[in-house]
Amino acid sequence: MTQPASIALPQQVGVVNVGLPLFAGALADQGAPVISVDWQVPAGGQPALVAALGRLYGVHGERIEAANAEVLRRLDSGVPVLTGITTVADAVPGLGARVLLHCGPALRYPQAPDPLRRSMQAAAVAEGWAASPAEAGELLASERIGLSPANAHRVVVPMATAVGPGAPLYVVTNEAGGTTAFAPLSQGPGEVAWFGCATDASIARLVFLRDVAAPVIWEVLRRTGPVDVLAIAAQAVTMGDDVHVRTQAATNLLIKEWLPHLTETGGAQAAAFARFLSANHLFFLTLAMAAARSLTEWAGRVPDSSIVTSMSRNGTTFGVRLAGSPRWFTGEAPEVGHALYHPGRGPGDGARDIGDSAVLELCGLGAAAAAGSPAVAQLLGGSMAAAAALTERLAAVCAGQSSRFKIPVLGNVGTPLGVDARKVAELGTTPAVTTGILHRSAGTGQVGAGVAEAPLACFAEAIADLDRRLTGPAVA
Repeated sequence: MTQPASIALPQQVGVVNVGLPLFAGALADQGAPVISVDWQVPAGGQPALVAALGRLYGVHGERIEAANAEVLRRLDSGVPVLTGITTVADAVPGLGARVLLHCGPALRYPQAPDPLRRSMQAAAVAEGWAASPAEAGELLASERIGLSPANAHRVVVPMATAVGPGAPLYVVTNEAGGTTAFAPLSQGPGEVAWFGCATDASIARLVFLRDVAAPVIWEVLRRTGPVDVLAIAAQAVTMGDDVHVRTQAATNLLIKEWLPHLTETGGAQAAAFARFLSANHLFFLTLAMAAARSLTEWAGRVPDSSIVTSMSRNGTTFGVRLAGSPRWFTGEAPEVGHALYHPGRGPGDGARDIGDSAVLELCGLGAAAAAGSPAVAQLLGGSMAAAAALTERLAAVCAGQSSRFKIPVLGNVGTPLGVDARKVAELGTTPAVTTGILHRSAGTGQVGAGVAEAPLACFAEAIADLDRRLTGPAVA
């Protein structure tokens, strides 16, 4: 009988370790070649969610990918332009004589955090509905002043903002999509209502914006014509703005464009507005928000998509919506971490994350552009590598890249675009949002800035709902 050939055993074995790094470390300590693969159970191992993701990537995958491609095209190709100034009453006909629009998902006055309550009070006094913040608080508590979420009316408002019918709004139009969105004029820094102050100074600022700033801006726009908002934002990103916590470059570029026409306008009102502009490094913020909202309004009309087109918070709840669905999915508004506080302030002073400005992260700005912003790096300890990691975190859950916003320090790569809720649920990685921090109870305004991490549960619920819509009600 023929003897079988002997088999030579390998003298050295290389190992691919999947999952726990402990095993890879033990092998490396023994000098064995090892490659460690960072893997975890999808969706935290939740059976129903894993099954839903299986269908959304599988049987429904082609349908969703086609919808997502169209959402990305709309977010990336729309050209929002500032065309004018209007008021809340004209932008939202039929709103009601005594109704305030507020940031985030819908809520009642008792549910609102302290900074938002104070902002509502200041807005009510500025409208002439009350003689004092205290009287305004009584009217709001008894619901003799109504509330409605700004997002429901194509309006986006920053931080703890509330606006009444007489408040001025930017009109930003995206001609390609036939969509128009609105945002209030930036109140600037200091003792202001959007920072949770209900004082004589904060109310005076609201009146100034309505009676002085808005007419001057309207006159300047009459002379300049429409302003391509995101063309300015794109240039500002290359100059260190994330166009969320830092809009200084964008503001300066806009001022440069407006300066000759502002000078020609002349008069005491133009001079007062110029002084206000010179001290308002956040002036461009709300304009960028309106531009982003005009894009998400267009993108949100695409059915069967897993891309997030609304992401907002009111200081109590955090909410998201997917393209093609009117339904909000909410969770508790997060605390703001990775924060840089003003001297003498700390985490115990900060209110929870608040405002509609997270719409910027959905369009390639904010945390998506953090890698090129030294200002964001300061919030993360001063390291540009940490800022780049913030952008990479968002890229991991996005479906594409922006063709208009480029990050020079990353080789002019486009910023992450289109948050895919499937990826969020699969990886357990939620979008991060660069944001300011308000005092939670004292009404003294901003106490710092930082990065908030969106709650995971609302994305998982949105994915479960998408699965039900595509698969049918029989899916548990």
